[in-house]
Amino acid sequence: MASMLTIGQLAGATGVAAKTIRYYEEIGVLSPPRRTAAGYRQYERSAVPRLDFIRRARSLGLPLRDLRTLAATLDGGPRPALRPQLRALVREQLAAVRRQRTELDLLQRQLEQVLHRLVRAPAPHRNGVCRCLEIDGRARPSRPARSST
Repeated sequence: MASMLTIGQLAGATGVAAKTIRYYEEIGVLSPPRRTAAGYRQYERSAVPRLDFIRRARSLGLPLRDLRTLAATLDGGPRPALRPQLRALVREQLAAVRRQRTELDLLQRQLEQVLHRLVRAPAPHRNGVCRCLEIDGRARPSRPARSST
């Protein structure tokens, strides 16, 4: 059993907390390990690259629910299916990041406008309301007009 790892050793080898490893087992992203007679987890060394893969996928923002499907493929499913599944997940994540970036660019421009206004001159008050956080004279982002139908 010298080639087996405890949860602490696996955590140390991968940088993933023991609590997170147990959670990954619970939700099916990581296969449950063998147990000793005393109930201690005993991981095979193959758990290290698997956990590294999961950690890297999570750092790229790939959702755990999708990693569960990939884990099933890694655990004996058809290997040729892995790359297309992974490619689709990465494309989805890239599209989401691009949408977030667009939203963050807009937020950045709005914050820059507000900061410029706050530095440049005090904002006028109307009816006792500070309007210093308005963007281009608007207190709220514009909303599409509703149809009357």
